[in-house]
Amino acid sequence: MIKTNLKKSTFPSTIPTNKMKLPVQTRITKNIVLLGLLSFAVIILYPLFWMFISSFKSYQEIYSNVWALPTEWKFENYSLAWSKGISSYFFNSVYVTASTIVLTVIIGSMAAFVLSRYKNRWIDAALLFTIGGLMMNPQVALIPLFEILTITNLLDTHWALILTYVAYRLPLTIILIRAFFLTVPKELSESALMDGCTEFGIYWRIYLPISLPIVITSVILTAYFAWNEFLFATVFINSSELKTIPSGLMVFRDALRTDWGVLLSGMVIATVPMIVLLIFLQKYLVRGLAEGSVKG
Repeated sequence: MIKTNLKKSTFPSTIPTNKMKLPVQTRITKNIVLLGLLSFAVIILYPLFWMFISSFKSYQEIYSNVWALPTEWKFENYSLAWSKGISSYFFNSVYVTASTIVLTVIIGSMAAFVLSRYKNRWIDAALLFTIGGLMMNPQVALIPLFEILTITNLLDTHWALILTYVAYRLPLTIILIRAFFLTVPKELSESALMDGCTEFGIYWRIYLPISLPIVITSVILTAYFAWNEFLFATVFINSSELKTIPSGLMVFRDALRTDWGVLLSGMVIATVPMIVLLIFLQKYLVRGLAEGSVKG
């Protein structure tokens, strides 16, 4: 009878435990990175905080008591800013931004569906053309766009901004949504075709609901661009009643050269919508960008 002695393995365990401490160098690096991120956050957030606090101050207090809290909170600055023209600029921006989002997402998602579903030389050429649109600088096309809008009688209308914004946001929107569509299993569309579903039905009932994160990401990026765009809004719109927030604030500034409290209140009103949008939809933004970058 052969006896065998079973011994415990002398190899060290490779399974990490929660009690294991990070090396000193790793902890130092982590703390340095954390400190850098906190410093960057302060640099970004403090000007916004100062603008918000100063919007409740009077003209004299802004200069005499720059860094402190207001001694008297002047909430009427906001009502004055709203009544002196910010309301018109605000609603113009809402209209232009909402129209841009709707057209960009609908056209972009349809184009992305076609570019992801079919393969031939024309599709490849269209994809290259779309990628080339990402490289187009707005300043380069300013004069040709101005001439086109003049010929079509769209100059000094909201459609001059809407169509221009849609044209400039479509390439990025198409690329992002197409990358997400490429990850959708083909079995879903094949099953839908066997059940009698049309191509548009596959797009509307399968691809769009599944791609909600990347669609919301496209909405956020488009809204941020359309709301804050300054160059086209200044050149293409001359009428004060049609101006959007970025160009309208210039007129507002000229009209309130000495009333900095009211001017800062108008700037806060212009800033709040995008901040609120990013706060509530930031998880979709990160998720959509991460999932949309899986395939190209």
